[in-house]
Amino acid sequence: MKMVDLIHKEITSQIIASSYEVGNILGAGFLEKVYENALKVELELRNLKVETQQQVIIYYKGKEIGLYQTDLTVEGKVIVEIKCVESIALIHKAQTINYLKATGLEVGLIINFGNPKVEFERIVLQHKTGK
Repeated sequence: MKMVDLIHKEITSQIIASSYEVGNILGAGFLEKVYENALKVELELRNLKVETQQQVIIYYKGKEIGLYQTDLTVEGKVIVEIKCVESIALIHKAQTINYLKATGLEVGLIINFGNPKVEFERIVLQHKTGK
């Protein structure tokens, strides 16, 4: 059985492994910012380039209408959204999809540290090309 090739598999695998490492060491119960900072450290220890709180400008008909801030952007290719909630909800998925639309990136990970066991959701948005 052939596995489907995942977009940015190497990067997302490192992010997921790093998330489990952070969760195992810190456990549940901290604020999102604590996990964001710890995950940034862990990813940098794995020699990945990490940007925090990257600003994304939202436009409507050519006019700037808002500003988003992503939690982490890894290697300029994967958006990581950190949550500390009971479970990942549709609103969290919608938020990540909107970040992907606004940045033009294709892959996002939602990492939830709100439970004793870290959970994640991989979001892929393949942008339409003008054909």
